[in-house]
Amino acid sequence: MRKFKTESKKLLDLMINSIYTNKEIFLRELISNASDSLDKLYLSALQNGDNSISRGELKIAIAFDKDARTITISDNGIGMTKDELDKNLGTIAHSGSLEFKSDETEGLDEVDIIGQFGVGFYSSFMVADKVKVVSKAYGSDEAYSWTSDGVEGYNIAQAERDGRGTDITLFLRENTDDVNFDEYLNEYALKRLVKRYSDYIRYPICMDVEKTRTLPKPDDAPEDYELETETYIENETLNSMVPIWTKKKSDVTEEEYKDFYQAQFHTADEPLRVISMHAEGSISYDALLFIPTDTPMNLYSKDFKKGLALYSNNVMIMEKCDDLLPDCFGFVRGVVDSPDLNLNISREMLQQDRQLLAIERRIEKKIKQELEKMCKEDREAYISFFGKFGHALKFDIYSSYGAHKELLQDLLLFQSAKEDKPTTLAEYVDAEEEGQECIYFASGDTVNKLAKSPSVTSVVNKGYDVLLCADNVDEFCLLSIGTYSSQEMRNVASGEDLGLETDEEKEQVEKKREENSGLFEAMRGALPDDITKVTASSRLTDAACCIVADGPVSLGMEKYFATLPADDEERPKAMHALELNTEHPVFATLQALHEAGDEEKLEQYANLLYNQARLAEGLEIVDSAAFNEAICSLMK
Repeated sequence: MRKFKTESKKLLDLMINSIYTNKEIFLRELISNASDSLDKLYLSALQNGDNSISRGELKIAIAFDKDARTITISDNGIGMTKDELDKNLGTIAHSGSLEFKSDETEGLDEVDIIGQFGVGFYSSFMVADKVKVVSKAYGSDEAYSWTSDGVEGYNIAQAERDGRGTDITLFLRENTDDVNFDEYLNEYALKRLVKRYSDYIRYPICMDVEKTRTLPKPDDAPEDYELETETYIENETLNSMVPIWTKKKSDVTEEEYKDFYQAQFHTADEPLRVISMHAEGSISYDALLFIPTDTPMNLYSKDFKKGLALYSNNVMIMEKCDDLLPDCFGFVRGVVDSPDLNLNISREMLQQDRQLLAIERRIEKKIKQELEKMCKEDREAYISFFGKFGHALKFDIYSSYGAHKELLQDLLLFQSAKEDKPTTLAEYVDAEEEGQECIYFASGDTVNKLAKSPSVTSVVNKGYDVLLCADNVDEFCLLSIGTYSSQEMRNVASGEDLGLETDEEKEQVEKKREENSGLFEAMRGALPDDITKVTASSRLTDAACCIVADGPVSLGMEKYFATLPADDEERPKAMHALELNTEHPVFATLQALHEAGDEEKLEQYANLLYNQARLAEGLEIVDSAAFNEAICSLMK
C-alpha cells in the first residue's frame, strides 16, 4: 500500500470531518471533477489539432447499485495515467485542475476549469468507506485503478476500461442511527442532487432510468382485454445544461423567465420585474434578479432569510448568499454566477473580499434603477409593489439611522393630503408653494383619519400639502432622513412653529396669548398632567382646538410605542399642548365663562375640548365616564 503524502491521516480526517458541513455535496464535487476532465480533454484536443473529439460526445454518467450499495460517476474525459493517479489522488490538496489552468490554458478562454483546491474528491469519504477509481488517459492504451479506504493510504494497479475517461465508484458506509446512507441509492435522490447543485454543468449528466409503458391492444383482443405494461430502461439527461442567466434578455421569453422563477424559487406568483446583468472586466459575473409580485409569507418575520443563489462556473455554491443583497432589497430573488469570487477550500462559503462587495454594490444600484424606472413609467404597478414591500425600504432608512437615505429616499411613496394620491418626496417638492421651507407630514392610524384631523386640514386650507403617514415606521423614517432637497421634515402635529404665518399674524397670536393667559392657566389646571400648556393656536382655521406634541415624542410615536410589549410605565409618552382657535365661536364662550367665574362649567368645557381633540387625532379618551357625564350635564 502506498501512503498518502502530507500528513495523510490527520489531514484526510480534517478534510472529511471539518471542511465540508453538508454530506450531500459529494455528488456536486465529483460531477465538477468530471466536468473538469471533459474540459481538459476538449482543450487538449484543440491544442493538438485533434478533430476526432467533438463536444457533443462528451458526457457524465451516474449509476447506482442497491444490492452492492455503490454509486458510480463516470466521464469520457481526459482520464489519468498511473503517475497522475498517484500525483492527483495520492497527494491531498493537490489540484490537477489548478495546475492544468496554470500550465496549459494560458491565452485560451473557451472553457472554464472549475476545480481549484484538489480536495473535492475526498468529500467522497463522507459517504463512502471505500472509493475505487478506474481511469484511462487520453491517448493511452492502459488503464489503472486507484483504491483507498481513506485512512492510511491507497493501492494502484493495472485495470481494464473501454475507452478514455474515469469511473469513480463509491462503496457507501453502513447506516448509523444518525445517518441513512441508503437514501442516496435511488434515482429520485440522485436526480434531486443533480438538479440542485449541478443543473447547469455544461455537459449532459445521464442516468439509466427504469420506466413503464403501456403496450398497444392487439387487433384480435376481446373487448374485456386488459392492457399490459412493460418496463424498459431509458438513458435520461438529468440537467438542463444551459443556464438562463447567461442568455441575453432579448433571447428569453417572459414565459421562460416565469417558468424559471417559479421552479427555482418554489413560488406561484409571477415576477413583477426581471433584471438581467452581464459584467466583464476586473470582475466577471452574470446575474438574473426577480422583483416578486407578492411578498413571501415570512418577509417581515425574524425567520426570513434573504440572499441570492450563488454559482461559480454554473455549479451552485450557496443557496442563499445574503452578502449579495442589502437588507432593504432582501425581498429580491435571483442568481449570481461568477468565476472570480474567492471561495474557501470547501467551496461552501465565501471569503469576504472586494470582488464580493463590488458585485453587491452593482446589484444594489441596478435594483434601485429598476424600481425608479417602474415608479416613473408604471405608477400603478409601483404603487402595488410599494404597498407590499415599501415597509422594508422605510424600515431600513430608520434602522440605519439615515445612513441609507441616499439609496432609498427617492423610492418612497406617501399619501398626499392635497392631491389625494401617493407621491414621492421629489414630486412633493416640485409641487410646493412658493417660499415653502419645510416638508409637512402627519402620522396616525389611517390615511382617512389623518386627512380629517385639524392639524392636517388647517395646513391644507392654507394651500400647503401634507404627507399622510399611516405606517408605524413612517415618522421614524422621515425623521431619519432629516432633510430632503435642503428642506426639513416637520410634523404638523408638533408644537414647533410650522412657519406658515407672517410676522404680523405671529404678533396677533402672541397678543391673544397674553390677553387670555388667565383663561389658559385655568383650563390647564382642569386637565390631566400630560397637558403641559393651553395656548392660542396659530395654525387652526376651522376647528375649535387641536392637540399637538410638546416635546420630542410625537402623537404618532406615542401610538406606536403603545403597541409594543412593555409595561405601561416603561413606554415613552408624548407631552401634549392644547391649542385653541381664538377666532372660533367656542372661544368666546370660554372667555365668558372665565370672566363670569364659572369654574365648574369651564372645567367641563376644557375636558370636552381636550377629549374631542384627542379623538380627532386618533387617541383614546382618557376618562370616558367623565366625558359622558360632562356631555349629559351640558345637555340638561
